[in-house]
Amino acid sequence: MKHRLPGYLVEKSQLVGTVVFSVLFALIFLNIYIPFSDTAWFRLGNSQMFLFTAGFAFISILILVASRALMYKVARVCDFTYAGYIAWSILEVLLICAFYTLVTADVVGLPPGTSVGGVFLKSVLYGSVSLLIPYILSGMYFTIADKNRTIRLMNYVNSASGDTPPSGPGEKITLFDNNGVLKLSVRTSELYYIESDDNYIKVRYADTDGKIRTYMLRCRLKTVEQSFKGTSLVRCHRKYIVNLDKVTVLRKEKDGYYLDLGSGVSTALPVSRTYAEDVISRFLKENPAGMQEPGGSVSGFPGSPEP
Repeated sequence: MKHRLPGYLVEKSQLVGTVVFSVLFALIFLNIYIPFSDTAWFRLGNSQMFLFTAGFAFISILILVASRALMYKVARVCDFTYAGYIAWSILEVLLICAFYTLVTADVVGLPPGTSVGGVFLKSVLYGSVSLLIPYILSGMYFTIADKNRTIRLMNYVNSASGDTPPSGPGEKITLFDNNGVLKLSVRTSELYYIESDDNYIKVRYADTDGKIRTYMLRCRLKTVEQSFKGTSLVRCHRKYIVNLDKVTVLRKEKDGYYLDLGSGVSTALPVSRTYAEDVISRFLKENPAGMQEPGGSVSGFPGSPEP
């Protein structure tokens, strides 16, 4: 539960798909259970109840959209865990159920023989079914789709490279989009880093004239990471994969580690705590004098990264 949530579950397209599927599932489910409920006031025929029903549905959808939009923003700043994602989803259900209870008690009116607490508990029960089930189903769908996409892309890479991962500066890194279409092939000696940009990646490389270029393609960073294990490419941050052969200096600053690349690339790539130990050990194995502490002094292997 404390493990990091896969990035594809909090990407924009997946969040939109989850909301759309959940709304459709909830509408179907609610229409089925209404005749058997003594606390449901949803109506399509009665004009006044229809307005209440339409208003409640509209505001509930707005709550879901706003919540998932906020989730997307938060996921861009920090990593979600499985526990955090589950807690967020449960809070969405509780918020909508509390809103339903409020409308029932203050606008529609409590059914005879029922209490506010009873209405809330029943709304939580049916709200959990109508929302948490589609959340689970959509998560399973996106997980299966992601695994199939990764396998397909890795098969393309293996067939293109003769099942031998690139290991030297003369070898090429071959990149495919989500549909398995070859988009870019670049020598490892010319590749600097790859940056995640939502559902796309930006590849920074040097052309034949030595100028730094950027190529964008629709692909996830995780796919690239899995496809080129065992090479000089290493994940250093949730947004970056760096070519360690292009790293000249590993700097320890007050807010963490940073990687300085060769001339022509002004961007210093951050190293997050999740990947710091692997990046530091791999870099210093090849560059034992390439570590700089604050102030510019060079040190040896710093040991485990600070928490």
